[in-house]
Amino acid sequence: MHRAYQPILPCGNKYLQQKWDMAVYEEHKKKIWTAKPLIDTSAPPTYGHLHLKLRKLKMDQERLSIIDRDNHLLLEKMSHIMRTTGRIDNKNDYEAKSLNQRKREQELLRVNEENHAILEKIIKCQPHYKVQKWNDDWQKTENYRNNIARYPRGLPKLHDKKEQKAHRAAKRDRKKNQHLKDGYLTNQPEEKDDLIHQSKELAMDHQRENVIEEIYFRPFQWQCRSLRWQFRH
Repeated sequence: MHRAYQPILPCGNKYLQQKWDMAVYEEHKKKIWTAKPLIDTSAPPTYGHLHLKLRKLKMDQERLSIIDRDNHLLLEKMSHIMRTTGRIDNKNDYEAKSLNQRKREQELLRVNEENHAILEKIIKCQPHYKVQKWNDDWQKTENYRNNIARYPRGLPKLHDKKEQKAHRAAKRDRKKNQHLKDGYLTNQPEEKDDLIHQSKELAMDHQRENVIEEIYFRPFQWQCRSLRWQFRH
């Protein structure tokens, strides 16, 4: 009995009540499916004349036809001009003229003359500084520096020159010995003159070095000897 249909309200026949209830339920479902909303949410209707725009198409076609007609007319005119001389003369054979050409030429000449005058002034201008006076001042300065110096100036340069000369002399001697070994004899007058000139230069350098040593080192040596003698006694 529990599997049979149980109506909500009491009834005399359960089978008939079930049939009637199912009929009411089906009708209710049908009404739900066919119910219409109070607010229209569907898409608005589309109109063909708004999308196609026949008037605009017609106007574009007319404009293109006018352009084609103008192009054909222009082409005919150009072909006529190419085949003939045309109805107008479009050749400009006249020369360009300027109203102020003469004035500009005069201004250019005036500027050139002024530039030449300035250039001549610059060339003829005498210097305000005297080179001889600068040289004399520098010689005085060098003398002052030599007088106030405790030790002789220019010794490092002198030693460097000595080393360079010794190196050149050794190199020259090696070349000479190599030539003598190879059987080369200096019989030509030009080579003899070169050897004589080189020997003279070496002698002059040696003499100059001796003079410098006598001027600078001798007083210093005597001073050192006197100091040693004072310390001993």
